[in-house]
Amino acid sequence: MLGLPRSTQVNRRVAKEKLYQNASLTPQTRAMIKDQIESVFWRNKLADSTMAISAGETAPEIQIFEIQLRQKELDKRVLPAIAKAIPYKILFILVFGNKVQAWIEAAGTFYNTDWQPPDGFTLKFEGLNLDAVYENLARQISGGRLGTDGDIEEAVDRDKQRQKLERDIAILEKKLLREKQFNKQVELNGELKRLRTELEGLDL
Repeated sequence: MLGLPRSTQVNRRVAKEKLYQNASLTPQTRAMIKDQIESVFWRNKLADSTMAISAGETAPEIQIFEIQLRQKELDKRVLPAIAKAIPYKILFILVFGNKVQAWIEAAGTFYNTDWQPPDGFTLKFEGLNLDAVYENLARQISGGRLGTDGDIEEAVDRDKQRQKLERDIAILEKKLLREKQFNKQVELNGELKRLRTELEGLDL
């Protein structure tokens, strides 16, 4: 599915209990891992010892974990909890039925692809070292929200600002539709114009 070199393959099942041992999880998170996840497989290890690439400073290795789900929606707290238990960068591949989805963390924020059939699912593993590979994966999986270049932390910060502005604009648009007073409509339109201009500025 990912087309990685055979030398990177691990294909080892990871007992869910191992995740409990290596992280400080709340009883609720433990229950979610137990109830929502069927199985976890360590599929690949990307490192200078398994492929012809240099280790990175923030990503000396990249682990690829395949998670078989019992239900299509995984609680948003589960992957961060698993990531804390493993001292390396992780690319998560979620599997449910005949669909797959990729998840990755960038600057403290998780991004994901849409659900896709395995045959049509592709990711490019490109970069001069594993830092660059991981960053490029994050940009791909974000669906363009992190751009194609520049500092990744700044890109994540801009994306957070963009999402907040989009939420604020949607709220104001609903208020404007309900507002009957002309003076209030003018005020709301002015605020909408300001927010839209600010949003356009983030995309320049």
